[in-house]
Amino acid sequence: MRSASLSELKKELLELPSKQLMELCLRLAKHKVENKELLNYLLFESHDEAVFIVEIKALMDEQFLNLNNSQVYLAKKTLRKVLRTSNKYIRFSGSAKVAVEVLIHFCVLLKNSGLPLTPNTVLGNMHALQVKKIYAAIGKMHEDLQYDYLRNEDEWI
Repeated sequence: MRSASLSELKKELLELPSKQLMELCLRLAKHKVENKELLNYLLFESHDEAVFIVEIKALMDEQFLNLNNSQVYLAKKTLRKVLRTSNKYIRFSGSAKVAVEVLIHFCVLLKNSGLPLTPNTVLGNMHALQVKKIYAAIGKMHEDLQYDYLRNEDEWI
């Protein structure tokens, strides 16, 4: 079965009455947890980006408290989970500012965690990839904001 393109879906959704559109949205939200979280973000949190960033950072802090420093294998698994959730929220917002703030916070937490980044290839690559994503997101921002973030880059590199 072929899926319709986004433009076809948009045309069809424009023709639907609002009550039927609401029912479709609720049905989508019931189908998958991520759809429900995205709908929650769009309805309640998208208007205040600063509070959303603070909530993501608090969630990351909480997840880093559960980090197992005694075994690097378990620490890597926890770090991947933190990255999965933070990337999900970055996708929800679609904003370069949110991406930069969240990824910088992750890099700072990783750097302060006490885990060996240099001898461990996986952790070093994980950190390097996040730094690469930060630079890519900073490149999409206004020049003044780029300067502000790059001025403090020694904190997260």
